[in-house]
Amino acid sequence: MSLFGALHVGQSGISTSNNALNTTAHNLSNIETEGYVRQQVLQSDRVYHNIGSAAIAPKQSGLGVVYSKVRQVRDEFLDAAYRKEAGRENFYSTCYEVTNELEVFLGELQGASFKDSLTNLWTAVEELQKDPSSGVTEGQFVSQASQFLERAQAVYQGLSDYQDNLNEKIKDMVDTINEYGQKICDYNSWISKIELSSEEANDLRDARNKLLDELGAYGNLTYKEDIKGEVTAIFEGVPFVNPGQNTPFKMDVGYMLDDGSYKKDRQGDPSTGFYTPIWPAYGNTPVFDVNQEISSKKNTNIGELKALVLARGDRRADYTDVEDPIYNEGSDKLASTANSIIMNAQAEFDQLIHKVVTEVNNILTGEKDQIDSGKTPSYSDEESEPKELFVRLGTERYTSDTHTYIPENTLVSQTMYSCKNLKINQELLKEPTLLGYPDKSFTTADKNVDQTKADRLAEAFSTAGLTLNPNVTKESNFVDLYSDMVGAMGTAGYIYKTVSDSQNTTVGSIDSSRQQIMGVSSNEELQNMIKFQNAFNASSRYFNTINEMIDHILNRLGG
Repeated sequence: MSLFGALHVGQSGISTSNNALNTTAHNLSNIETEGYVRQQVLQSDRVYHNIGSAAIAPKQSGLGVVYSKVRQVRDEFLDAAYRKEAGRENFYSTCYEVTNELEVFLGELQGASFKDSLTNLWTAVEELQKDPSSGVTEGQFVSQASQFLERAQAVYQGLSDYQDNLNEKIKDMVDTINEYGQKICDYNSWISKIELSSEEANDLRDARNKLLDELGAYGNLTYKEDIKGEVTAIFEGVPFVNPGQNTPFKMDVGYMLDDGSYKKDRQGDPSTGFYTPIWPAYGNTPVFDVNQEISSKKNTNIGELKALVLARGDRRADYTDVEDPIYNEGSDKLASTANSIIMNAQAEFDQLIHKVVTEVNNILTGEKDQIDSGKTPSYSDEESEPKELFVRLGTERYTSDTHTYIPENTLVSQTMYSCKNLKINQELLKEPTLLGYPDKSFTTADKNVDQTKADRLAEAFSTAGLTLNPNVTKESNFVDLYSDMVGAMGTAGYIYKTVSDSQNTTVGSIDSSRQQIMGVSSNEELQNMIKFQNAFNASSRYFNTINEMIDHILNRLGG
């Protein structure tokens, strides 16, 4: 090899070592940068120069070193596991947050527990039982009933408001997912263009991988990278980002029509305002099957977005949902009440209110006697109609087509008592002695006290015979039923918290393994810095030696 060729070999060592030092410095400067993956320098020999041949191998001389590649150090299997388990953790942590919020809300309402209002109503009934003919005890009973209904409707409205809160989060999350999809498309384009020129777009890859991490927390994400460095992202089984796309197949929101199909509409369902995530590019197909079994085996328990959709439900539930066959399984048009945290709470709470109101009204009006004997309650004229304590908005109780019961003791759905349609009888608020008219409250026509009616009220509050839902066998009275409801919410929250904590440990373990591979170690980088610095110094000395030899030959021997 000529001296000038040797000079080039030395220059290659200086240049390569300098680039390696720059990469090491880049690693050290990003040691605290979230999502940064350490970069590793790969060096290789330049093409060898053949100077002859021998019996077993060609004679060659080296042409120096080349800075061949700077690669990211990461494990794709750990990445995939991290994103899936992080999505599963987010699912259960979201369920826990919703359950915990409802448990706190049901336990306390502006400093006053709803249970207190229910207990106060029971106490008023017990006082009424002691002296049914007293206008004082009657007035106290009506007053406590009014407070009970007011707080009950406040609780139900609070549940509905929280449902609306989750609904807005769903819409915002859909928009965020679309933003991530658009950014991934942009990074795909930039990375493929840069790497076609034989450069490494590692920092852009870091940014894209961070987006994939965050996208995995929202739903079930799978992905793969092609030979050009572009990523295909599949979200909830649907191709969301494809190579070569300028924009993703965006998710949107809409609602279900009467025929079971879905319509894209940013205003949501006209009756509830609820948003259903859909895929417009795939015929407005809903993103989630809300009646699917939640299972780790089937990977149906992944992602914050799905947890929010399930927790919110698809309607304002009432006590009729507890008795409906769709409570556990759902239908083509309605979600299962049991699958929705808020709908389940609404249905169970409304059931309690319905039972209390129905029992109180039927006892006070004397309907219970007729119902127990299998008769349809009927009254000959308007003046003979009893005064309900709880009345329904916009619904007359005593007409030929809207009475509470029909024979066989079957409820008529359009006239049922619910938090949605109740108010206290204003006449009884003004004059509590009209309770049970025309029997003149608890005094019969012959001026005797009707103790039986008061006893039945007390019995209704103390008798255990109610269950929370079809999945519960424990029977409770009115007050205990509410305690059961709050307790069941707490138990569900504990289960969600336990699973969430377990998932958090799993995710932490996987991330720790990831960081051991892709994280920047200051000690390791300082060792690399010393190594490349020594290589730089050695190449410099080699270069200077060759340079001095050339100078000696040209200037001293050549003259």
